[in-house]
Amino acid sequence: MRILGGTLGGRNIEVPKGLPIRPTTSFAGEGLFNILNNKIDFETTSLLDLFSGTGHISIEFASRGCKDITAIDNNFSCVNFLKQTASKFDLPINAMKGDVFKLLKENKKKHDIIFADPPYDITNLEDIHQLVFEHALLKEKGMLIIEHGPRTKLENLPHFSQHRKYGNVNFSFFNA
Repeated sequence: MRILGGTLGGRNIEVPKGLPIRPTTSFAGEGLFNILNNKIDFETTSLLDLFSGTGHISIEFASRGCKDITAIDNNFSCVNFLKQTASKFDLPINAMKGDVFKLLKENKKKHDIIFADPPYDITNLEDIHQLVFEHALLKEKGMLIIEHGPRTKLENLPHFSQHRKYGNVNFSFFNA
């Protein structure tokens, strides 16, 4: 996993084999962060990273100065890897094992950005969107970003603002 920008930019982090992940490609990551660089101040942004896997997105945010990061994944090995990586590089990432849908129902904290990278074959993808907006989990001018496969279409959901495609990786953006 290569970190794209910030203080750790260009650094490769060795990911253990056998983790159940589908990492965001560097091409897609560069496209995403080019968009975000023009929209947010990383140092004052709070991030909720759902289905965080290796934590690549969380690490990118931390490398760019984000100080309030919560990463959730249901895989113990992924969470441990992210905790070890955050500790090694002294990154402000709170990695937790948990069920994303349960967290969205119970969480009361608002975030500037909620990034969700669920498995592409997930059947209840739209529930993420519904729970984020139903429970008002975004701050004013906050953004929900859902990474998804090419067959998924989310443009019909409320608060949709834009769709970006990078190869087989797609991002749908929703504004509070």
